[in-house]
Amino acid sequence: MKIAKRLLPALLGGVSILSLSPVALQAQTASAPTPLTAPTPQRDARPNIVLIVVDDMGFSDLSAFGSEIATPNLDALVASGVQLTNFHASPACSPTRAMLMSGVDNHLAGLGTMAEVIAPEQVGVPGYEGVLNDRVVPFPALLQKAGYHTFMVGKWHLGMKDGQSPQARGFDHSFVLLNGGADHFTQGGTIFAAPKASYRDDGVMVDLPETFFSTDYYTDRILQNIDGVTDDKPFFAYIAYTAPHWPLQAPDAYLSRYRGVYDVGYEAILDQRIERMKARGVIAQDVTPAPAPGVWPEWDALSAEEKAKEARRMEIYAAMIANLDDNVGRLVAELKRTGEYDNTLFVFFSDNGAEGSDAEDISDRNREWIQANFDNSLDNMGRRGSFIGYGPNWARVSSAPFRMFKAFSYEGGTRTPAFVAGPGVRPSLSDAYVDVKDWAPTFLQLAQARHPAEDGAEVPALQGRSTVSFLTGAADQVHPADAVQCLELFGRVAVRQGDYKLTYSNAPWGSGDWELYDMRRDPTETNDLSRAEPQRLATMKTAWEGCQRDNNILWTPAIAGKNAYGNTSVHFPERQIDFRTQE
Repeated sequence: MKIAKRLLPALLGGVSILSLSPVALQAQTASAPTPLTAPTPQRDARPNIVLIVVDDMGFSDLSAFGSEIATPNLDALVASGVQLTNFHASPACSPTRAMLMSGVDNHLAGLGTMAEVIAPEQVGVPGYEGVLNDRVVPFPALLQKAGYHTFMVGKWHLGMKDGQSPQARGFDHSFVLLNGGADHFTQGGTIFAAPKASYRDDGVMVDLPETFFSTDYYTDRILQNIDGVTDDKPFFAYIAYTAPHWPLQAPDAYLSRYRGVYDVGYEAILDQRIERMKARGVIAQDVTPAPAPGVWPEWDALSAEEKAKEARRMEIYAAMIANLDDNVGRLVAELKRTGEYDNTLFVFFSDNGAEGSDAEDISDRNREWIQANFDNSLDNMGRRGSFIGYGPNWARVSSAPFRMFKAFSYEGGTRTPAFVAGPGVRPSLSDAYVDVKDWAPTFLQLAQARHPAEDGAEVPALQGRSTVSFLTGAADQVHPADAVQCLELFGRVAVRQGDYKLTYSNAPWGSGDWELYDMRRDPTETNDLSRAEPQRLATMKTAWEGCQRDNNILWTPAIAGKNAYGNTSVHFPERQIDFRTQE
């Protein structure tokens, strides 16, 4: 690992590389005063990039965003950079990852829906391949071509076969989980049909070592990759942690950290988070949390046994986040030790909102498989051999103050904790709209790399916008005020333009019809304006029709009611629900 720092912003006359175009960068570099130790000709002024994506973390789950869960290492990065309170991803994992890699809508990139839940009418339709398709150009391949070392660890979820792995999409080295989830201690899977998870190490299928915990191991491997760099080229490190995705598990040393904290119940923890969020400016003083959908029991309606299990579930979820934060601390410490920290840009976000569905909700077969193969007794929860989620009520707390959670097009499903920190980034708290598609053009600008569509190649052009000017403070927003932003997944729709949002979700989660919200005044989506503002409703519906046409979105209202994802729950066995449309 190289020890000497590359050309830092201070050597550019106090101007950060983030604020320079490629032409301006060359001019500044050529005219910069000679530092005390002149850089060698091989030194590269471009920053390292560390991209951290966590799995199923809710908006309020970091202490910087209002949580009672202590995350000092992540908070320190937040404090040094731009805290994003209006960042949006897809409502679920693989579509988000497809947009991240490609910079275009998931329906163009091959993940019009998750491969695991593709509907019969979607089979064979372009854009619904269930993998990152070959029509898009993944940005890591362009960084690699531009001279970056490219590394990945963690969850891939964009293709299982040879030729679909990170090695084929621009990564020099990778150690990845191919599935959508896995046991954190073993190679166990998360569904009965795939009880063994699949991993690739530099493209080769491998089995896990005996001693394994996902977050710890992924950090070990990315540090090995970074420490293996012996030249002065920058690196791109993509760390796709699988925490805190179920099964909720943590090393024993973490399992008692939050013992008793959640005995006060859902509403008390939610209220405490709301107060901290207001105090920190994360939300406005007049924001009230979105009401629960009225489907699941409140805390006071639970038995003593149910309360004990519910509290324990959240304790383990908190333990996973604490362990994740410690691993980020390890990464930062190593970068500081080797002198790379000051020239490293950090980007952090969650792939979607908190997970309110459990693995048992997938199917009766999955429920039977979990009951037969795992010990989910109170004393064993969170340990090797257990398999639990934390259910819809805690997911509502994690998503606070927003409505619903993962799998839904309401804010709780798409607005996730995010921040950017590093050289040239202005420390600030911003509610500017930022989208997951924006990272690809951002990274390409930093790497001084061009997208093939810019040179006339017949590939989808980037739909995201670079955030570089925004990050440096040269611009207040990333997107024009009248820009249309749209998404669709599982038949649920969201369209943003200016302060307004059009959304569709099946009952009982939504009205089963179009809903319209003023997001500036009503960020928790509680006051439907569809009847009060018919002209605005019509304008937004026209925008949605344009989104469908431009992105080849196959959609009818009926799709939202067919999928089991988000429509069924057996979390409370005596209060099972199934809101799927009966055909």
